[in-house]
Amino acid sequence: MSAPTVLRRPSPARLSGPTGRRLPSWGTAALILAALAAYPLVFADSAAHNIGILALTFGIAATGWNLLGGYAGQVSFGHALYFGTGAYTTAALVRQGWSPWLAIALSLPLAALLAAAVGWPCFRLRHHYYSIATIAVAEIVFILVTNLPGLGQANGWELPVVEQSLANLQFSLLDKRPYYYVALGFFCLAALAVWLFLRGRAGNYVRAIRDDQEAAAAVGIDVHRYKLAAAALSGAVTALAGGYYVMYVLFVDPPSGLGLDLSVSFTLMAVLGGVGRFWGPLLGAWVLVFVQDVTRQEFSGSGRSVDLLLYGALIVLVSITEPGGLLAIGQRLWAPVARRLGGGRGGKAAPEPAGSAEVKP
Repeated sequence: MSAPTVLRRPSPARLSGPTGRRLPSWGTAALILAALAAYPLVFADSAAHNIGILALTFGIAATGWNLLGGYAGQVSFGHALYFGTGAYTTAALVRQGWSPWLAIALSLPLAALLAAAVGWPCFRLRHHYYSIATIAVAEIVFILVTNLPGLGQANGWELPVVEQSLANLQFSLLDKRPYYYVALGFFCLAALAVWLFLRGRAGNYVRAIRDDQEAAAAVGIDVHRYKLAAAALSGAVTALAGGYYVMYVLFVDPPSGLGLDLSVSFTLMAVLGGVGRFWGPLLGAWVLVFVQDVTRQEFSGSGRSVDLLLYGALIVLVSITEPGGLLAIGQRLWAPVARRLGGGRGGKAAPEPAGSAEVKP
């Protein structure tokens, strides 16, 4: 009688096939961050700075969503819950005299625990059932916050205006560059956290789960555990965006902190830029914020939701052209140039830009 077969947990190296997607190189990251750092110097007006601040802030939230929805394949429409956790926790503590830095820091583990608590039952569901469940949970919290006197109800909370300083995270509105560079610093922190997660064992496992959950479970991967790990980090990153956003606008209420349109926006940003691509959510955030700014200037109050209509049309157009998003279109345009450059070096094609490989949602 033969001995029973023992299924061993695979090492990350064994998951280098369809699940072992390359992450951005340091060179790619340096070029992107250098361009971001130069932006407020090239575009000096306050309106351009405001676009950059919002794009980086929402880019953080979209990057958090992309970890769970893109790399782990768990499409959530309830990430406004974690954004609002960061916003309301930060606002509550700052109103009590706490340092905003400490308030934001404390909101991160709270959002991570909340994401794990939501994921514990919801990850028993699959595909669109999971997505619907996340909407339901987020909407329940939205209704509760709207009716709780201790959280400002529908009127929300205003934060006190204090002395302008880095310690207080409040700066002059005449020169918004300090807000921009703090947002850039927070984005770098969020991107580094996601990058470290994805390059390790957990990152390989969640991508294996996304590609084939049954096969991942069959080779010994604890599916539920690694889904919860991805959800916890995703929630914490999204809360970081919410905490900084409330310090920028000094106000939070249920629509601006917990609204369903926020969850949809985070999803759209990742999808347009390139779901499952490291820089896709950031690119999508810049495009969406720019579209919002233009439509609000052109249509004012009469153009409510016109930005989402235009953004939706853009997503449809991009999806027809290249389902991988704007980054995939850029990769397609780069390919002929790469082949020519490769031919000039002896006929070998140039390598594909790091971080541009398509990842299925």
